[in-house]
Amino acid sequence: MSRKKSLWGLLVVGLLVFALVLAGCAEEPVDEPVDEPDEEVDEVEPDEDLYEGELLANSVWPEDNHQTRALYELSNRIEEATDGRVAFNIQSGGALGYTDPELLTGVRDGIVPVSAIMASGAAGEEPLFDVTTLPFLLRDYDEARLFSEIYKPYFEDVLENKWNQKLLLVSPWPGAGIWTQHPVESVEDMEGLETRTYDRNGALVMEAVGGTPHPLPFSEVYSSLATGVIDSVITSTPTAVDAKFWEVLDYYTPMFMTLGMELFVINMDEFEAMDSATQDTIIALSEELEDDLWDQISEIDRENEQITVENGIEVVDPPEQYFEDIAEVTRDIREEWLEEDAPPEAQEIVDEFHEQVDR
Repeated sequence: MSRKKSLWGLLVVGLLVFALVLAGCAEEPVDEPVDEPDEEVDEVEPDEDLYEGELLANSVWPEDNHQTRALYELSNRIEEATDGRVAFNIQSGGALGYTDPELLTGVRDGIVPVSAIMASGAAGEEPLFDVTTLPFLLRDYDEARLFSEIYKPYFEDVLENKWNQKLLLVSPWPGAGIWTQHPVESVEDMEGLETRTYDRNGALVMEAVGGTPHPLPFSEVYSSLATGVIDSVITSTPTAVDAKFWEVLDYYTPMFMTLGMELFVINMDEFEAMDSATQDTIIALSEELEDDLWDQISEIDRENEQITVENGIEVVDPPEQYFEDIAEVTRDIREEWLEEDAPPEAQEIVDEFHEQVDR
């Protein structure tokens, strides 16, 4: 009897174990609940592609001219700030064969993506630029800088909307004087001169004082002096150094007739192809360099004048009466251009300037 109970006990235990095994095998796993987001999460946009390129850049001036050096300085600052992504391939000394009027078109069409263009040289194509050539309007570098600040927005507008290019900066030239074979101390001393001029209003000045203007390109100035085609030149001190005037001329009369302006421009299509960060970098660096160039211009003038003196040029210091007389002789040139030939924006520029200098 005892043995029979033992067998039943073992059977019961076995059945219980078997039942537990079946129950474990039949249990389905329970998935953990997943929290659904209340709102859709915006996808993160990839970073804007950064522009890379080496842009052909032009200067008609020699390698050592301060305008060419300024173009190199701008390129160096841009290259450093963009970690080498953007730089200029600078061709100086007129190596590309363009004149200033041709450069205005060349930059517009993207043939020359970046260039320094002398405003007065391109005034035949863009009449507004002639406002920089009004003779004896400015008296010193402070007035010249103020004048530049007034006309710069007008230049930016016409370059962008008419000529498909972005104005990066305006780089000043030293004030223009007259370089001669005989000293000039009066208006009468200018009578009969055969003078190289570089813009329309400079030519009118020479006609007003009884001289003959010769609108020669810079590349022909030295040979024309050497062969007697001309006997004098209206220009600034850096150009005199570039051309080694002391080899063919003897005197320099500083007269601040005009203050030339070099426009540093970039093709608008090329500029707009750049990412916004690169655009902002180029504009900021251009503005910084423009400030530096204005701060340096009077010293550049003195240094170049001293080079000519050391090589034999005699600087003439005319009496105050000379400046009063020549300003009066050339008054009609300024007024007639504004009344008859100038675009309306030019009168706005001059009026604003006169208001700010109180004359």
